[in-house]
Amino acid sequence: MRRVLLVCLFVIGLSAAVFSFLTFQGLAAKGEFDTILLDFREDIPREVVEKDLQAIAQKYNVTPQLDNKFSAADNVYIIKGDKKRLKQLQKSEIAKATEFIEPNYIYKIPKLGEIAPLAEFEQPGDTKTASSSLGEPNDPMYSKQWHLHNIGVVGAWKQTKGSGITVAVIDTGITRVRDLAETKFVKGYDFVSDREEVKDDNGHGTHVAGTIAQATNNYYGVAGIAYEASLMPLKVLNEYGGGTVADIAAAIKFAADNGANVINMSLGGGGESRLMKEAIEYAHAKGVVIVAAAGNESQNSAAYPARYPHVIGVSALGPDGEKAPYSNFGAGVDISAPGGSDAGKVLQQTIDPETGDAVFLGLQGTSMAAPHVAGVAALIQAAGVKQPDDVLKVLKASARSVQDDGLNYYGAGQLNAEAAVTRAAQGQISFQDFFRWLRDNGYLNPRFWIDGGAVALLPKILMVLGSYLLAWFLRVYFPFAWNWTLATGLIAGSSGLFFLKPIYIFDLPQWPFRLLGSSIPELGNTLQGTDAFNPFFASVLIPLGLMALLLGHPQGKWFAIGTSLGVAACLGVSAVLDPAVWGLGSGIAARIFLIVNAVLCFGLARLAVKDEKQAA
Repeated sequence: MRRVLLVCLFVIGLSAAVFSFLTFQGLAAKGEFDTILLDFREDIPREVVEKDLQAIAQKYNVTPQLDNKFSAADNVYIIKGDKKRLKQLQKSEIAKATEFIEPNYIYKIPKLGEIAPLAEFEQPGDTKTASSSLGEPNDPMYSKQWHLHNIGVVGAWKQTKGSGITVAVIDTGITRVRDLAETKFVKGYDFVSDREEVKDDNGHGTHVAGTIAQATNNYYGVAGIAYEASLMPLKVLNEYGGGTVADIAAAIKFAADNGANVINMSLGGGGESRLMKEAIEYAHAKGVVIVAAAGNESQNSAAYPARYPHVIGVSALGPDGEKAPYSNFGAGVDISAPGGSDAGKVLQQTIDPETGDAVFLGLQGTSMAAPHVAGVAALIQAAGVKQPDDVLKVLKASARSVQDDGLNYYGAGQLNAEAAVTRAAQGQISFQDFFRWLRDNGYLNPRFWIDGGAVALLPKILMVLGSYLLAWFLRVYFPFAWNWTLATGLIAGSSGLFFLKPIYIFDLPQWPFRLLGSSIPELGNTLQGTDAFNPFFASVLIPLGLMALLLGHPQGKWFAIGTSLGVAACLGVSAVLDPAVWGLGSGIAARIFLIVNAVLCFGLARLAVKDEKQAA
């Protein structure tokens, strides 16, 4: 009985393990293809390649051809074939002339029965009646875009809207519907028909593009995330939503070579492709952020291309913030974003595939989640974080974390646009920030330079000059050689690097600059940023301590002497122009305190130089 029980447990455990393995493999083993890719080595002479292609044509009764006009540069050809022919080619002599021979997998739109009833969304016309509250856009249907509210896009817009960034949409193409009329576009390509004109005959690509950069604040329709960014339309999927690895890989390289900063791929399938992996590595090396949908099979692993290294895989959330029931999860998921569900879909303007007319449609899927991340990636890059790995770090660090996510439904968490852009902007100075700093501090006002700035610099200049005059006075009576340690002490004691004190860097504390810009007497008020001297620092005490420590050091003693003279000059000038000392006010008591300590500092330096002369 015990043995039977153990056997049963073993069988159950083995079955569970096999099931888990197969489930984890997910789409990796389900690749569909009807053509085969041959990537010939670049060092193979052209005549050898042509000879091999002729041999393939004769043996298999097929016509090898380039996939598109860009394939010639990479020596990539395709032929009709199935698994049997693939194995034959891989074992043939021709394989020696190739980098690899692999299936030309077909990737598709990870589609659901996702179109919302058109009656669900009223058709807006141009109107100026829409109001904008709390910084929200004036697009009349923005209130229905729960998905943009979910990621906090309005807060992100306070810092950037994506200007200067180009997002390549590798999909079914983009049709410039009314709500994309004001959106900027750059030249793309149709890899399905092998032409420069790009048209969307499905509607999926236009909808995805709308989430990324639909025109915003135009009193029409809906909003997009990075609406000041440019879109690059790259069509790789036909009207039925299917496309090949060869086309997608070519589109990735096209985007990287033509200035794209971000790539969005709301498509997927099974089967790993070396051609696509190399294209992704190529784009990543050129600084392109690559985002892809995890897939809609509710599988424990993302589809390709989301599973490739250097690709940000995105799972989908419903309006309730929970994982959408269709979304893939597990391996390959880096972050989650709104994708919609039956409870609420993602609303953008696109085309009706039946008529080609512009319509507002609610769609759901990881296809809809990925462009949210691509749009925020564009905002992050516009805020100053450029490299793909750094963008991913910002996305992950700013995401709203989800506890108890053992199956990796959410990756690093839920997309948070406002937090991501805020984190990206830390330490980044835009021209607007710099201009605002100049204005707020009065530097753009001519009176500042007459009444404020020039006058404010005079005491510091007098302190520096005064310290050098005191040193010169001593040198007349007690000759010594000038050296850099003496000069350093003069500057440190009299004024410090005073020109650094007003420097302001966005989102960084100012106290380090106040510290570097302070003379020794001012160190006591550095952290507080006040003007009144701390009597401990604005006295002979610190020079006296430096003398005690450094007088026996050949070079260090000159720093102590210079510091003492510098402090004397600083206190003397301050006693005349700004006699403010803690506990003593700014009257006669403060002046007497500063003058007495200035005289003591000068006397201390004089004694040290005199001792040096006598010792010599």
